[in-house]
Amino acid sequence: MSAKKIPLRQCVGCGEMKNKKEMIRVLKTSEDEIVLDATGRKNGRGAYLCPSMKCFKKAVKSKGLERSFKMAIPKEVYETLEKEMEEFG
Repeated sequence: MSAKKIPLRQCVGCGEMKNKKEMIRVLKTSEDEIVLDATGRKNGRGAYLCPSMKCFKKAVKSKGLERSFKMAIPKEVYETLEKEMEEFG
């Protein structure tokens, strides 16, 4: 039997490839809302972040999320995500 393939995702903050289950999924819904997806199952475009504030700050600074979603992200959305990240971690 072959080993089961583990899905890897790249952090938009630090750029490291990690196991999908270890990461936090940030989601852009069809209504162009940006939310944290704790289940990893919601419909929409996903981007992944390491569960650390350091990676979140890097992603904000390098505009990693904006590149992933191909849209400008308002400051308020980043503030909301930051609060949710603090609760998550």
